[in-house]
Amino acid sequence: MEKQLQFVNLKNKIKMFKNLNLLLLLVFCINTYSQTDKPNIIFILADDHSYISAGFNGNDIIKTPNLDNLANNGIVFDNYYNTTAICMASRAQIMTGMLEYKTGCNFMHGSLDSEKFKKSYPILLKEAGYKVSFAGKFGFPVTPEISENINHDSYTKLPVDAFDEWRGGRGQSFYQTNKNEYIKEYAEDYPHSSRAYGAWASDYIRSHKESDTPFCMSISFKAPHNPQTPDPFFNDIYNGVIFPKPVNYGPESAQHLPEQARNGRQYMRLFKQYKFDEENFQESMRKYYQLIYGVDYAVGMIMDALKESGLDKNTIVIYTSDNGYFAGAHGLAGKVLPYEEAAKAPFIYFDPRHKNMGKQLRTKSLVGNIDVAPTILAAANVEIPQNMDGKNIEQLIDNPKNKIRDFLPVMNLWGTAPTQVLSIQTEDFKYIYWPYEGHNMTATEEVYNKVKDPIEMKNIANSISPKQLEKLRGYYDTEFNYLKNNGVEYNDYGYYKILFDRSKTWEEKKHLIPKSFYSTYARELEKSTLKTP
Repeated sequence: MEKQLQFVNLKNKIKMFKNLNLLLLLVFCINTYSQTDKPNIIFILADDHSYISAGFNGNDIIKTPNLDNLANNGIVFDNYYNTTAICMASRAQIMTGMLEYKTGCNFMHGSLDSEKFKKSYPILLKEAGYKVSFAGKFGFPVTPEISENINHDSYTKLPVDAFDEWRGGRGQSFYQTNKNEYIKEYAEDYPHSSRAYGAWASDYIRSHKESDTPFCMSISFKAPHNPQTPDPFFNDIYNGVIFPKPVNYGPESAQHLPEQARNGRQYMRLFKQYKFDEENFQESMRKYYQLIYGVDYAVGMIMDALKESGLDKNTIVIYTSDNGYFAGAHGLAGKVLPYEEAAKAPFIYFDPRHKNMGKQLRTKSLVGNIDVAPTILAAANVEIPQNMDGKNIEQLIDNPKNKIRDFLPVMNLWGTAPTQVLSIQTEDFKYIYWPYEGHNMTATEEVYNKVKDPIEMKNIANSISPKQLEKLRGYYDTEFNYLKNNGVEYNDYGYYKILFDRSKTWEEKKHLIPKSFYSTYARELEKSTLKTP
């Protein structure tokens, strides 16, 4: 009997041992899965790359073979807008997922404070166990306290130590590789920064070939931003090509625009200064497209490195630009204003793990730069903080026809006083309210049907149905109330809570406009090469 009991106890112990082993194996598998299921993430940002300046968006003149391939394998967003179409503000929004009037950061306003940066996607990913790196043009200062200082031409104003690897440049950064302190080791083989950043990114990817730690690499090209300094390596790429002008090219195509839109540097000065006039248009476009080709080439380097290292099956790749570019449309140059050429940008999302990849997906769902951060966090299974205004757009891979929002704001909160503006984008319409009434201007509305009139040549504010107009105004008022309740008061943002109020008179608004916006306007009038009424 005693031996029988001993045998039973032995059997129970063996059974417990087996169960313990199974439990340990299960824990090991869970831990292993949790370390390897998180995807690597590569976020690629161009500067001034307009929506139409890409083969995958219907341009049969420009050459973007690597981006076209990425687009064919991923999902392309045809209604992607930068909610502020200027580099400093847009980049702060991309990092934080917040609208500009919540970041408090833009030219003529101030820096992004460190507390807000702590909730940016690179920092949140780092806290979640990712290796995070940054290369290229960072574009905005991060300071310990709220500051009106917008200087980011010093590494002391940039979050160098916040990243596991920093290869960023100060200020606007440089096309000459050897002038960028953290990337100059690539200068001998890659004297132009676009290919240099592509080479660094390739090395970075290969260095993670055997790593169990996921990485997030953010790489931000200076190209195709001014000065137009393309890589000589590609000098033959557009030999003999004649570039067609935009259908809405030239100052004569701007006469239907409100005076406010024609009283900023984009119309008064940059059209000629950036050489989009008749005499210089072909050369300017050649250089612009050649700069984009350099970025495309670097994207090819990155994709090749992913495949060679075997990381291509678990790495999400996102491509976009911090704003678009006018290139002479409506007699405008630069960006900033809420028209299509300036605010709209290319956007590709590629996740090789998804069954729908490779189906040449496109969506008209309305998305924007504020969606980048929450989407990246969601892809990494990191909680999206409540302060973010953006949405996770991954759901659109499953259902490209879905609609994730009714409207998206696009604003300009810097530059000359007349061009300060808040607009509303829907999938099919655009509503713009220009509040400035100084210098004999009158507050006015614009409405464009983006489907029937994609080049915005017919303002239908006076002919659209009253019901549709009130709907668009309602979206505007909803956004204004959100601004009023959530926008910061510092760095000269408080006055937008009055300026954009459609119910307030100009007498109630004009004394609140910061003097710097008036003085900027005076300087632009003095420099103007295209005088306006």
